[in-house]
Order: sequence, then structure tokens, then C-alpha cells
Amino acid sequence: MPHPLLNSVAATTTHRDRDELDRAVARLLMEFLDTYSITLLRLVADGPIKRLQHRVRMCRDDGELGPTSVSDVENLPALTEFPACHECALRGEVVTSHAAQDRYMTVFPVSGEREIVGVLIIETSVALPSREADLVLGILGILRNHLALLDYGELDTLTGLLNRKTFEGYFDKLHRRRLEATPDALQNPLQVASVPEASWLALIDIDHFKSINDSYGHLFGDEVLLLVSRLMKQSFRATDQLFRFGGEEFIVVLEHATEPGARIAFERLRARIEAYSFPQVGRVTISVGYTRVNPQDIPPLCVERADAALYYAKTHGRNNVRNSEELIASGEISAKVHKGDVELF
Repeated sequence: MPHPLLNSVAATTTHRDRDELDRAVARLLMEFLDTYSITLLRLVADGPIKRLQHRVRMCRDDGELGPTSVSDVENLPALTEFPACHECALRGEVVTSHAAQDRYMTVFPVSGEREIVGVLIIETSVALPSREADLVLGILGILRNHLALLDYGELDTLTGLLNRKTFEGYFDKLHRRRLEATPDALQNPLQVASVPEASWLALIDIDHFKSINDSYGHLFGDEVLLLVSRLMKQSFRATDQLFRFGGEEFIVVLEHATEPGARIAFERLRARIEAYSFPQVGRVTISVGYTRVNPQDIPPLCVERADAALYYAKTHGRNNVRNSEELIASGEISAKVHKGDVELF
């Protein structure tokens, strides 16, 4: 008869959603360990500084807390503020310390394919026995392998950005979070305007990319795609979502941003790419169209609005950033109103 632990591990690795996977791992450990709490933290890069983002916390007495939302990475606590976590992440080894007079804290490194990506904190009344520590390390090893398989299916092989097939699943999660934050939004769409920190979707296209491939060859074209993706990673927050949407098109989703903040972020990327000297090719520019993500949106509608703004940017000089809502308000483009499968212009 299968061992209960093996059954739980098997059930845990059925999850493809990373939030659900984090919760499942925490529940598994709570079930098989005599512990006060389980806390899983993600390491987030803020330039040279590593910060900690709360992913999940489960307590015997206080229940469960899910992931924290982040408006600015700099608001997250620095890894160096927590000596045991810092030592664990630095050395890649298990660290044990006193959490309080009658409690011990054991910190485990959570490894990615190339580096430490997080830490797991287990709080107990006595120091965690070596047998149980080995059990935790084994489960984290299975988690690492499972995440590597998820990455293989979710990341674009050339750029390392999220691929197109992950976009819709991410958008659905974003949609649910926005509805939870504004429960009356579907009944009153105008309420969206009162949300202080909205989400924004941008569609980004490399200008004259076909001519780059035609003039320099596809190897240099691929290098441009790779370098643009690196500049994107450098330009946005670690919590922003970056997708290669297809060919020379990319999607960026910013959460918890004001309209001026979103515009600044997209302009920063545009200027950084324009100023960069691409090997052999030289100067490369991008055009950007972006739109607010509304609670009632489905992915095609949101992408369609961003694409209309992008088309306007491409036909008005390229190398510029355009906001869909501003273009509609000024009469530069027309809004499409969808009702079922019928488009009303």
C-alpha cells in the first residue's frame, strides 16, 4: 500500500500553478512535521540588493496567508535584515537558530536551476531532527525538479521570457485578483477609474525587424531578440511579467502602477533600447502600445486595445509609446465595443 507521504508528494506535483504549488508544499510539510509554522519566501532582485517576497505562510493556530502583492520591489525587506535567511541563501545550506525562547527556526535554501531562488522557514519547539531535515531537503529537491519542468514548458527557449501559451493563464489569475479587489467592477465598470494602482498591458514591437533579418541574417536577428529581452529584464521590476508573444513582439504586464508610472516604465525601455549599440546591427528601436487592464477584460480584448495603440505608434513615426485610452479620448482611434461575438463600432 502506498505510503501517505508518497501520496502527498504525488498530489503536490500535479500542480502547475505556482501559487497553488507553494501552498501544496507548505500543507504537505505541515501535515508530516510537528511544527508551529511554515513560511516560504521568494528572493527578488532589486539591482544588487536581494529582497524577500512572502509567498505563503501556514501556522498551526492562525491559518494560512497567501502571497503578498508588491507595488514597488524596494518596499520589500532586504535579505540582509534577516541573518539566518541571509546566511542560508549565501551558503546554500540549512541554517538553524533560536526564533524565541522556546522555539527554533530552521531555514532551508530553495534552489532553482542555477541559483538559490528562495528560502523555507520551519518553526518548531525543538531543533529539527536530522531525519526530518533530510525529509524536507528531499521534498525541496522534488520541488526543484518539478519547477524545472514547468520552466521548460513556460519559458521561451531563445529569450528566457515567459512564452505565449502561459499568457492566458497568467491573465486569468490577474483577472481574478482584480475582481477580488473591486467586487462591484463588473456591475459598475466606471469604478475601475477609482482604483489607485491599476494593471497595464503593453504590446511591444521591434521596428523594421524584417529588414534586420534580411540585411544581417537570422543569427543577428536572434541576437537582437535576445538583447532586447535582456534590456527588458533590466528595465522592469522583478514582479512585472514579461512575455515573448511571437516573432519580434513582446507583452509586458505591470501590476500596481499608476498611469504616469506605467508611461515612465515603457518610455524608459524605449529610450534604453534606442541608446543601446547592437553588435553589427547598430541602432534598434521599438514601438509600444499600452492599455489599462479592466476587471471585465478577457485577453483578446485587452491585447486588441494595446495592438490598436501599437499600430498608431508604428504609423506615426515608430520609436514611440502610445496609450490606448488617451488615443480614444482624443479621437485618434475609435473604441470597439464588443457584445458577445458581435463587434459594434
